[in-house]
Amino acid sequence: MAQASSGNENANSTAAGNAEATNTANTTSAANTSNTASVTSKTTNKPVHTTDAPMPPSLRKQLKNRHIQLIALGGAIGTGLFYGSSESIALAGPSILLAYLLGGAMIFLIVRALSEMSVEDPKAGAFSYYASTYWSRRAGFISGWNYWFNYILVAMVELAVVGSFVNYWFPNIPAWASAAFFLVLITAMNLFGVSKFGEFEFWFAIIKIVAVLAMIVGGIAVVIMGLPTDSGIRASFANWFTVGGGFMPHGLLSWQAAADSANAGASAGAAAGSWSGLLMALIVVMFSFGGTELIGITAGETADPRRTIPKATNGIIWRILVFYVVALGVIMAVVPWNQIDGNSSPFVQIFDSIGVHTAAGILNFVCLTAVMSVYNSGLYSNSRMLYSLARQGNAPAYLGKLNKRGVPVAGVLTSSAITVIAVVVVFLWPEFAFNYLMSIATIAAVINWTIIMITEMKFRKVVAAGASPKDSALAGLSGDAALQAIAFKLPFAKVTPWVVLTFLALMVALMCFSASYRIAVIAGIIGLAVLFTAYAASHRKRAH
Repeated sequence: MAQASSGNENANSTAAGNAEATNTANTTSAANTSNTASVTSKTTNKPVHTTDAPMPPSLRKQLKNRHIQLIALGGAIGTGLFYGSSESIALAGPSILLAYLLGGAMIFLIVRALSEMSVEDPKAGAFSYYASTYWSRRAGFISGWNYWFNYILVAMVELAVVGSFVNYWFPNIPAWASAAFFLVLITAMNLFGVSKFGEFEFWFAIIKIVAVLAMIVGGIAVVIMGLPTDSGIRASFANWFTVGGGFMPHGLLSWQAAADSANAGASAGAAAGSWSGLLMALIVVMFSFGGTELIGITAGETADPRRTIPKATNGIIWRILVFYVVALGVIMAVVPWNQIDGNSSPFVQIFDSIGVHTAAGILNFVCLTAVMSVYNSGLYSNSRMLYSLARQGNAPAYLGKLNKRGVPVAGVLTSSAITVIAVVVVFLWPEFAFNYLMSIATIAAVINWTIIMITEMKFRKVVAAGASPKDSALAGLSGDAALQAIAFKLPFAKVTPWVVLTFLALMVALMCFSASYRIAVIAGIIGLAVLFTAYAASHRKRAH
């Protein structure tokens, strides 16, 4: 019975996709007829009567190549790099560079799997749409709502901390006022249209990129010129191997007693001690890559997805090398890794160590733009996700409506309204919000990446069976010919998904070693149970 149900869902999803393709064709036909009528009217100077319905609003393909490249680039640079990197360095020492390389390789393969589908079938909602179309409506429901709730919680945290950045310059402004101001500002920005969103993200990304590159250049100059530092240790890349126990001070996985765990990024509640090492740092590293899947979300509004999506995806490798591996490598050459205490950003410490104390103010501005960028991207992706869910029949129909600019206004305003509630929760019960609600956001990324990899395998089965949607570039092809026609193939597609899924399973197992991350695993199980129940309830309601 379960298999039969899944089959029906696939059939319904494929039918929905074909219906959408037919509607698109009819819309195009109507548009052409309308244009012909307009020309005839101008030629004969007589009114032309037609029964053609006006074209319904649609998403606008206005994101250009430079937008996509910078959105993808900026998505890899957030407060996690500027501030959160101190936690991962404390856990693994200089070997954190290996963690970023391994984690970066995995996230690259995940985005490659998503981009394989986005290039062939660019749609709003990305992985939720693909899960609904190529797997089942249930999978699309779980994928979409899991991602939406994840970004609500991310937005909650970003808006909750934005006040601390504003207070650096204006200490008398209440934190809630800063949160309210930026929520209204970013919401308004998202109502202007996708091209404006692309412009805002373009310039947000420029600011973050310039900041990281300036730090790299400045750090390398300190090493080459041999400038004195506050640590008393000469700046050198040899510090990776000679300071604080060497390159891998805590090994792959080791238990740190309470006295040492405070220096290894442990939570204050871990009185007896905690686990550290390269593998534990890998958890922190993976979650710093959250947001890279935004490339897939933008595919439905990209002017030329077959050219820009592959270019942006392949660029992930060098982005991770430059902005994580090189940047943190330079930091640990100038500031000994065991002196990166987490009380301030490692990016501030590198300049403070040579007496450039204005760096704190500059980085505060950069972090403020990073917070705005994260919320801007989150609100954009959430509104498109609700739009996609509504088109699938997995969300209320009002969320699937667009205004004349092609913006899902209801999705934008609904997401903002729920974010307001989440931010209020943070201010009233901060410990509950950060310890429990954020734990769901932590595990939600793993759930999302898992669904992407499974959906990619389902996608290839559908393509090989010749059942691709009619508006797909692969329509009409089947078997090996169809698989070979995929324009942007996932490397070693027969084994890569299983390698990534094994890696993600390892991440979940490692999370169980940490008291704080263990809560995330439990919350993830509960969250999935809630989504399964919600889907069953909504499906039963539609059946009656």
